[in-house]
Amino acid sequence: MSLELGAFLRSRRERVTPADAGLPVTGRRRTPGLRREELALLAGISATWLTYLEQGRDVRPSGQVLDALARALRLTAAEQEHLRRLAGGDATPEQDAPEEVGPEVAGVPALLGDNPAYVTGICYDLLAINDAAAELFGGTGPGGNVVRWMFTERAAREILVDWEREARDILGRLRAIAGRHPGHPRVTRLVAELSEASPEVREWWPQYDIQFSHAGRKRFRHPRLGVITVSHTAFHVAERPEQTLVVYHLPGSAGPLPGYP
Repeated sequence: MSLELGAFLRSRRERVTPADAGLPVTGRRRTPGLRREELALLAGISATWLTYLEQGRDVRPSGQVLDALARALRLTAAEQEHLRRLAGGDATPEQDAPEEVGPEVAGVPALLGDNPAYVTGICYDLLAINDAAAELFGGTGPGGNVVRWMFTERAAREILVDWEREARDILGRLRAIAGRHPGHPRVTRLVAELSEASPEVREWWPQYDIQFSHAGRKRFRHPRLGVITVSHTAFHVAERPEQTLVVYHLPGSAGPLPGYP
């Protein structure tokens, strides 16, 4: 069983107060949130079983147990999905080799003209990017990394008007990827690098915030257009689901993205 599952359960247990769970508050509490015994009671499982889960022991919780824990911990839909994926067990790490993108996929961003577009890999490496996206992101090009840019480049905080919100969101998506691919060497190295370089990552990563959304709106300081709000959406590559095509719609470019007026 993944140690990541145990860490996730502990982080969520610490967020739920007895009052949230409808339990009486008695005496002085040494730790935040629910005690292990309290969560076990709410979920209808033994405290010993919950201890095994939190310690990452080789036990396999049933779907009913996971559902009960999700209810007791008041998990969001995204967090419930993350919990189920973590409980599926550790995956075999993929080969530690540079990620490749097929030429038919790499050529798509260039076809989108004035709409900024790029293709990212499992760790948010930029595998392909068009000129409009490079301009929007301050000159970032192929070989760069979106998450590394977000947390280590000063320009990111100037270009993204709502930097903290966007940074938390992308870190939540990286956390979800780490849960789907426990032990993946490139994901592990990226997280370690970011934790070393960024105080925000050191503070936010242990909070286990999960984010799956790949569509919405962002505000940029564009070098030519000034402060603009752009809609964006993402499409996973069929044969390589961890590779993602992201497309932005600039004000005045031809045609809005589907679902965004």
